[in-house]
Amino acid sequence: MQAANVRTRDQNGARNHRAVMKEPGVEQVYRDMLDLQDGLITFERSMHALLDHLDPGHERSARNLLHYLGLRRRDNRGLQRRLSELGLSSLGRSESCVLASVHRILTSLARLADQAPPDHDAEPPVQFEEGLSRLEANTAALFGPAPADRHVRIMVTMSTEAAHHYDHVRDLVAGGMNCMRINCSHDDAGVWSRMIENVRRASAELQKPCRILMDLAGPKLRTGPVATGPSVLKLRPTRDALGRVLRPARVLLTSSSVPPEDADAFDFVMRISSDWLERMRPGDRIVVRDARGATRKIRIKQVHAEHAVGECKKTVYLVPGIKLRWCRRGRKDWRLLDVARLTHVPATEQVIQVKVGERVTLAASLEPGHAAARDDGGRVVDAARIGCTLPEVFNDLQVNEPIWFDDGKIGGRIVSVSAEGAEVEITHALPLGSKLGADKGINLPQSQLRLPSLTAKDLEDLAFVVKHADMVGYSFVRTPRDVVELQEHLHDLGGEHLGVVLKIETQQAFDQLPDLLLAAMRSPRAGVMIARGDLAVECGYERLAEVQEEILWFCEAAHLPVIWATEVLAHLAKEGLPSRAEITDAAMGERAECVMLNKGPHIVNAVCTLDDILKRMADHQRKKRSMLRPLKLAGRFGL
Repeated sequence: MQAANVRTRDQNGARNHRAVMKEPGVEQVYRDMLDLQDGLITFERSMHALLDHLDPGHERSARNLLHYLGLRRRDNRGLQRRLSELGLSSLGRSESCVLASVHRILTSLARLADQAPPDHDAEPPVQFEEGLSRLEANTAALFGPAPADRHVRIMVTMSTEAAHHYDHVRDLVAGGMNCMRINCSHDDAGVWSRMIENVRRASAELQKPCRILMDLAGPKLRTGPVATGPSVLKLRPTRDALGRVLRPARVLLTSSSVPPEDADAFDFVMRISSDWLERMRPGDRIVVRDARGATRKIRIKQVHAEHAVGECKKTVYLVPGIKLRWCRRGRKDWRLLDVARLTHVPATEQVIQVKVGERVTLAASLEPGHAAARDDGGRVVDAARIGCTLPEVFNDLQVNEPIWFDDGKIGGRIVSVSAEGAEVEITHALPLGSKLGADKGINLPQSQLRLPSLTAKDLEDLAFVVKHADMVGYSFVRTPRDVVELQEHLHDLGGEHLGVVLKIETQQAFDQLPDLLLAAMRSPRAGVMIARGDLAVECGYERLAEVQEEILWFCEAAHLPVIWATEVLAHLAKEGLPSRAEITDAAMGERAECVMLNKGPHIVNAVCTLDDILKRMADHQRKKRSMLRPLKLAGRFGL
């Protein structure tokens, strides 16, 4: 009986195979695939000059990239559908080994069409099995060996506290950080050195490798200062709808000029003398008569070696110079221990209110900006004005070009341009108006800016980077010539060994991505960062999903690792609780080779959470390929 069943299955299989052979579309699909193969080879040969000067280790990967470019220059959707109907690969996962994938499909089609195996005019530069292995090797060369249980690395942007608190850096490395990112826009060489010393020490102590990426600042196109208000701070508790206190205002008292890692969790950081801090006890009070003459008490709840924590249950207005009376409860009453004056209260940060239809002057001068002046009817009689940190851009702006401020929160169009500045008509803002402040990013997605990608500060910082880092992050890169310029400076400084990470953050960089990848492959180690914040503004938020997918595809074809960056678990890092959407976004980071987290008071928790997410996803996903591990849900079915 069993033998009869086997014969029946064999006979059915033979009949099905003959039915496929008789399918009238097989021969046409075979011819179309031969045409596709010839087109890929011809395209590569026509572009062969682009392979000059590449690092020898990248030559075969660059050829595969050219094949992928040839593949994506044509519409293959009809061919994909017909291949799927025949039960064959539809080229949907062919990025890492394009020509080898085409050859395998042709071999299968030849059998189905009863044809002799095709003669291939050229051998694939990358065989089917080695595409992902080359990507993994390049990833290890750039980011170091893969950690246990996951192949995606975790990168963390450092705050200043990483230079002063070794335990904080150690916790990050222990939690799963594989790469420290230092943003050269902030701090200085002394602070960077202490950060690096701490991470090297933690790495050695924990026996966990951790690479260092130093990100050059590039030209920073931002808004200038806005006139500040008075130095006054309104410190108030959180209340419910009935006015009852839900949470007192929290005050951090410290004698250090460097705030601790959790300073952002407090409403105010108050500087006190080290003598006060050494003698302070829980239960003490700081009594003040505030700017209104109201008496308020800050109750000391905790005292640590470097800081104390106080709480205030009533609203208090703090200004510089008010007296701080330190008191302690005695047997019968409170006694005064010491008196000092409050030395520093930050000036009130001012903003400029802008509305759709109104105009704002973007000025070459960095004099403090001001809001619009209005008459009694609310009509603007003097337009708002704010400076621009790089006035040379006004030489490149054209009327009607778009402009965006503050990560795309405010949009406008250029109405007029002169050497003194540009007049902008606001086209995108909240219905009741949006607030434009100082030091906010400016994006000009359609303007052909002639700004240098490497500034004088970048070149100064590069000398430090070569001596201390493993990778250099290249901000504001736009053209292949920009990449070559950085490589030439690295050569002059003896830094050819450094990995080069291109930050794709402008429309121009995205438009020239294949050329930028080929230029980066002149270096032995290279990668790409998807700077999704600026990129969303430049390309449009509605296009970000497809743009980041295209970057992932092209980098996989070039076997270059990708960093998935900007706002990953941002709410968790800053507030301590993630949103549902950002958990899903973090899981999507499995598609890249590295995921970057930005700083925040809860960053250690964010690293541990991301480590757990990536470990879980490693069993389910590898790039675009779903991994068919056994699922408990399926195993429970029918029980």
